[in-house]
Amino acid sequence: MLDRVYRLVDRQGNPHPVLDDLYDSLEAAWNEAQAWWGEQRCGAEPMEIGVEVSTSCGSWRTLRHPAG
Repeated sequence: MLDRVYRLVDRQGNPHPVLDDLYDSLEAAWNEAQAWWGEQRCGAEPMEIGVEVSTSCGSWRTLRHPAG
């Protein structure tokens, strides 16, 4: 069984410059993104952070596109 990992990306689809880490679940990644976005006082603006998941061939697939 393949262990999937998740990562956060910026609005251009690149690994997020601050939240550049791997997460065990979509929920863990998204919770981290929401907490950081709130700390930046961007809460009322669309969240410009997306989530990608690793694929079996070693690439990434977008699960949530950055809002913006």
